[in-house]
Amino acid sequence: MLIKSLVLKKEFLTTVKETDTLAEALQVLEDTGFRCVPILDESGQIFRGNIYKMHLYRHKSQGGDMNLPVTYLLKNATKTIPINAPFFKVFFNIKDLPYIAVLDENANFFGILTHTALLAMLSESWHIDVGSYVLTVMSISGPNGRGDLAAMSKILARYTDLASAITLDAKGTENVRRTLFTLPAGTSETTLNTVVAKLEKKGYRVVEIDDLQSGQPLRSDEF
Repeated sequence: MLIKSLVLKKEFLTTVKETDTLAEALQVLEDTGFRCVPILDESGQIFRGNIYKMHLYRHKSQGGDMNLPVTYLLKNATKTIPINAPFFKVFFNIKDLPYIAVLDENANFFGILTHTALLAMLSESWHIDVGSYVLTVMSISGPNGRGDLAAMSKILARYTDLASAITLDAKGTENVRRTLFTLPAGTSETTLNTVVAKLEKKGYRVVEIDDLQSGQPLRSDEF
């Protein structure tokens, strides 16, 4: 379970109970510096929602009663994912949230998956520590481009190993696909130039080359 390995478990989290007051919740947020924390039921098992510092400040500034229960300003009550959810569903649920609540097999609160953890996982797919260059290659999307990924990978495999490959489909009506190939550390410039030439000879346009070690682009053409 990929999600489970990224989750911050509830025993390591700051939370508030649904019976806490708005004033008590605000004190917790001010003491910890968090912008929001989960609200749990009295048992600490059921996720009720989130409480945000900004909503507490707004309520207080407008003369609102700070002795009301924290659930008065509860948000994101339905923003949860099961721990065994397909990973791609995370992207449809987390969106602008700082984190999303994760529920275990019994629908009890297990912990949270943060934007930071998600981005860290995605950044690892670039293999920056073990990569040398990233090639951004354009190819045709749709039926006419069937087999392009296999063909491009076959060209690269003749001269080098691959650290990773990520395919991005263009939005809108563009009939192109962008594939990012990360070459392993130790790849020479000679090998780099060879694979670029071979790809382009077969009609695959290498629009960008990034040097992971220097952090500088070696090529950056217009898309």
